[in-house]
Amino acid sequence: MSLAGWTRDLALGARFAVAGGRAGLFRTLLTATGVGFGVALLLVASSLPNMLFQREVRESVRAVDGSEQIDAPRPDSFLHLGRTTVYRDDVVSGTLLRPEGDAPPVPPGADAFPALGEMLVSPALRELLDSPDGALLKERLPYKVAGTIGQAGLIGPAELRYVAHVDFLTTENLDGRGTRYGWSVPEEPMNAFLILLVVVACVVLLLPVLVFIATAVRFGGEQRDRRLAALRLVGADTAMTRRIAAGESLAGALLGLLMGVGLFAAARQFAGSFTIWDVNAYPSDVVPMSALAVLVLVAVPVSSVVVTLFALRGVAIEPLGVVRTSVPRRRRLWWRLLLLAAGSALLVPLMGEVRVAETSIDTLGVATGTTLALIGLTTLLPWLVEAGVKRLHAGPVAWQLAVRRLQLSSGTAARAVSGIVVAATGAIALQMLFQAMENDFTELTGEDTSRAQIAIGAHARTADEARGMIARVERTEGVTGVIGTVESQVWRPGPLKGGEEFSPTASIRVGDCASLKEFATLPSCADGDVFVFLAHGAQGNPDDSFVTRTARPGATVALRDPSPHPSAPQPPKGAPLPQWRVPTTARVVDSRPDPTGMYQYGILATPSAIDAARLDDPDAQAMVRLDPAVPDAADHVRNTAAAIDPTSWVRDLKDTQRDAAFSSVRTGILVGSTLTMLLVAASLLVTTLEQLRDRKRLLSSLVAFGTRRSTLSWSVLWQTAVPIAVGLALSVAGGLGLGVVLLRMGGQRVQDWWVFLPVVGIGAALIAAVSLLSMPVLWRLMRADGLRTE
Repeated sequence: MSLAGWTRDLALGARFAVAGGRAGLFRTLLTATGVGFGVALLLVASSLPNMLFQREVRESVRAVDGSEQIDAPRPDSFLHLGRTTVYRDDVVSGTLLRPEGDAPPVPPGADAFPALGEMLVSPALRELLDSPDGALLKERLPYKVAGTIGQAGLIGPAELRYVAHVDFLTTENLDGRGTRYGWSVPEEPMNAFLILLVVVACVVLLLPVLVFIATAVRFGGEQRDRRLAALRLVGADTAMTRRIAAGESLAGALLGLLMGVGLFAAARQFAGSFTIWDVNAYPSDVVPMSALAVLVLVAVPVSSVVVTLFALRGVAIEPLGVVRTSVPRRRRLWWRLLLLAAGSALLVPLMGEVRVAETSIDTLGVATGTTLALIGLTTLLPWLVEAGVKRLHAGPVAWQLAVRRLQLSSGTAARAVSGIVVAATGAIALQMLFQAMENDFTELTGEDTSRAQIAIGAHARTADEARGMIARVERTEGVTGVIGTVESQVWRPGPLKGGEEFSPTASIRVGDCASLKEFATLPSCADGDVFVFLAHGAQGNPDDSFVTRTARPGATVALRDPSPHPSAPQPPKGAPLPQWRVPTTARVVDSRPDPTGMYQYGILATPSAIDAARLDDPDAQAMVRLDPAVPDAADHVRNTAAAIDPTSWVRDLKDTQRDAAFSSVRTGILVGSTLTMLLVAASLLVTTLEQLRDRKRLLSSLVAFGTRRSTLSWSVLWQTAVPIAVGLALSVAGGLGLGVVLLRMGGQRVQDWWVFLPVVGIGAALIAAVSLLSMPVLWRLMRADGLRTE
């Protein structure tokens, strides 16, 4: 066949698609809608790398350049301090600035440097501060809003961020001194386990989209085949009718491409309005990678032609009708198992080859093997449905109607469920990977949230000021208890000895007995007691011999560094060195992990044992217990800490901590899986509605002969439920098998064999949702006017 003949027949088919009457146009629009949604999702997926890249670029652009060390103030230098806080589980990032000259650089995203006491805020933060929900946060940020941070200074439109000009930054409480912005820190390479997770996730999330597109181009196949039979009657041969059919599908696919591009262009305009798993982006960030976009635009129309020709391979279109209603030819099993075997042949040799210490894997082998395995399971579904429904007979009328329909055309039902099989199989395998890897990427912090939930630290000028800070925290709403101490250092008095670069030192903590018991195992405690507590080198702390050079019963210690570094503040000349003698009755005790999980060491003293006013450069340290019954108790504490000292640090205590890279990958997969499951649900609903429309006359006829509408409704439910049940069973078996193979690659073991239960629950929910949403259409199609024909 010449190219001109192919072109003519494809063009004729495209003409039938758009000008073949109301039924033909509806089928084309249905196909275009399905393809359009699939193309839009593929374009969104191909935009994800650029979205993440642009977020990283803006984050590095707004960071202060630390490549140059600036030791003295300059006209263009400024002091900076990062202040990140949490407000009702939302992270609010901030930067405090203090210019040292009259020409400081303008922060990225700003039009001008804010004036003293003013701050620039992101649009999302401005909206929050202006709303009643932001009242507590407004107390924490006592700066006047003077402007808005633009896109160049934000990683996303929903980011909560501020930049404030303050006057309390000094060389003692800053992060650093800078003269310009723009700092790139090399990323740590992703380890092999995370790469494996990403590769599998990409296959699992994108393959259902391709399956959906392949299903969409076959919408309305029965009506199309009847029109092709009419073409045979006027002289078209079999090959020509197939090319015309391919032209119809091509027209729908091309229209779907345009619709998909339009949906993508429209959706990207609202990218900043949606936040999925804490991720959002600017419309300008949502740009597909060129190579992936071209691949999508070429592959979709080509696949529509290939799928249509493949589908017509088993259909005999004759001038007097379509041979489809007879018993179909039995499906072959061998080539379906061959796909599974090919996937296994690629994956099994990689078992034990993925190691945490490595930063690369056989990406092509894993991706190809996983794809073949999932495609093999998908192709196995029609065979299983056909083999299963052949053995189903007796039952109520609704059951028999459903079973008979599946026996005559099980392929259509199986195609509708194929996306669920791929998504469910991949979801089970991914969940197995998550559970096994979570132990590797989640570590115990050692923090004890049963003893305290928040830790606070602030610098004080005097011990009385430090005690006042702790008292303010104790009076805060929602606080049930505070482990509060005044902290400083003590030194060994006298000159440095040979080989020493600094005087031996140890910490000293002054607090009540209840607070001191959180740092060491105390046999008893009363006001006036002193303890020397030793960590025995735990967590990299100094050996006990080093600590006892300074802190030991009966020893005299200096309360100020006797040999300060030349760059450190120097005491007035001739000023006596303040000293204090550790009581000989002081007991030596063992350190215990404090609520932050750290072993401390040094001296513990009750208030009457030492005049804390003599301590040099004291700090107020508080670990806070919250009342869970008080709303926003944690935010009240953060507000108190900010009011005490804007440079104070506040840290939420957590029992476990997840690796940042693992969390990032997990977030991306959750976003993708959410979109994929929505597409699968839409695919199943559209396919069900399309099947109902094809059976419009049959449904009307059954009602006209006295069949109850409820019986037909139940039959539709069974026609949906049986293929999904078979598909879920296949998904459970395939997902567990694929998960085991993937786990064996990294030498991991299965953590939970019942991981498939949530997936089965989602499948049941899909059955219910699709059945309920299709009921109105079903009842409308069962009206008597469905018997009309043209």
